[in-house]
Amino acid sequence: MRAITQYLQERGYTCVPDSYYSYIDLWQKWYKGKVPSVHSYSQYNGKKKIRRTRKSLGLGKTIPEDWANLLLNEKVNFSLKTKKQQIKIEEILRANEFYCKGNNLVELTFALGTGAFVEFMDGEDLHIDYIRAGMIYPLTWDNGRITECAFASERVSGKKKMVYLNIHRREKGKYVIENRLFERNGTALTVVDLPEGVMPQVKTGSSIPRFQILTPNIANNIDSDCPLGISVYANALDQFETADIIFDSYANEYRLGKKRITVPITMARAQMEEDGTVTPVFDDADTEFYAVPQDDKGENKIQEHNMELRSAAHSTGIQDILNLVSWKCGFGMKRYKFTNGDMKTATEVISDNSDLYRNMRKHEQHLTNALTGLINAICDMLHLGKAELTISYDDSIIEDTDKERGIDRQDVRDGIMQPYEYRMKWYAEDEQTAKSKVGAGVGLRLE
Repeated sequence: MRAITQYLQERGYTCVPDSYYSYIDLWQKWYKGKVPSVHSYSQYNGKKKIRRTRKSLGLGKTIPEDWANLLLNEKVNFSLKTKKQQIKIEEILRANEFYCKGNNLVELTFALGTGAFVEFMDGEDLHIDYIRAGMIYPLTWDNGRITECAFASERVSGKKKMVYLNIHRREKGKYVIENRLFERNGTALTVVDLPEGVMPQVKTGSSIPRFQILTPNIANNIDSDCPLGISVYANALDQFETADIIFDSYANEYRLGKKRITVPITMARAQMEEDGTVTPVFDDADTEFYAVPQDDKGENKIQEHNMELRSAAHSTGIQDILNLVSWKCGFGMKRYKFTNGDMKTATEVISDNSDLYRNMRKHEQHLTNALTGLINAICDMLHLGKAELTISYDDSIIEDTDKERGIDRQDVRDGIMQPYEYRMKWYAEDEQTAKSKVGAGVGLRLE
């Protein structure tokens, strides 16, 4: 929001350029599923240009939703050193619907590049806000780490549109929180009084920030100096567009390929019944029928036209581009399967040497930093002492490769698996190579 940036700059803060927020807007359009420059187009039909709307696979929603479900789900567990901390943290997270709203925030973060947890007190109650990228305004940062930040949110009061601005800044190493309220008229902002009970300034007396920034753990190749992150699909938009072009063609294949029956126009005209009523020979609502003029030979024939569908070729094309999208977004190949017109997520267990496993662990590093900061802030605000925290993630979909390899070695000992089969599986050798190495004595030597 240009007006917020201008207000902050007038107060002497350095802000992220407005041009960067245009990328966030673009990623959000893909998240919503329709990008005007891609999904709205003109097509010449031989007489005139007509507007068309391209169908979408909705990858901008599917990809970040999939990542959120892998990273922050109900199986993520927080273990604290003291029982008092454990009970209170669980109570706060439950009251703030953390597992639901936190999952939604991770989804929006991976879609839009950045998200934030913001904690505040309302009387005796501690609340957590979940802020998306377009409402986050970094003020100071060091080596990519945001140390001071403003957060905006829009509210409606009657017929008035209000903008609430929450500024977290430091004074002598301690955080001070400023609250501002504006009435919005188009792009213009007018400062108005805060609601009753809301202080214009709160001195926390603490060096622990009451906000935590979350981004996907991938380098920002749009602006390497910008502290905001990039969407997990920022570098896959060409592939997104290609996927939607193919899917739109796939859907049109069935629309254009439906059966047609051409009927001489003389047979399509209305006829008069004995009682004087006029009824059509064919129902106008039957779209299979198409009236044509009588041919030059004067023949009146009803002809059936069965179009050949290219569904198999389209399915192959969609699967190919989905494999590429999967790889570009960090899932490795073949995360998604397109079958019978439906896209499904693969549910098989992943190995701990796969691209998906490595990228999960990489993203968990950033998520752990944000969650640790969140728990530390809660403990500080409630005077629970310093948190000693362990976070465990959902490993139920991860296959223990060493364990599986040990099982296969035992199967070789028991004669259930052949040594050459073991080599094919674990050394990626073809059958001929594996058999030749086993025959040459290079095979397994198991006691």
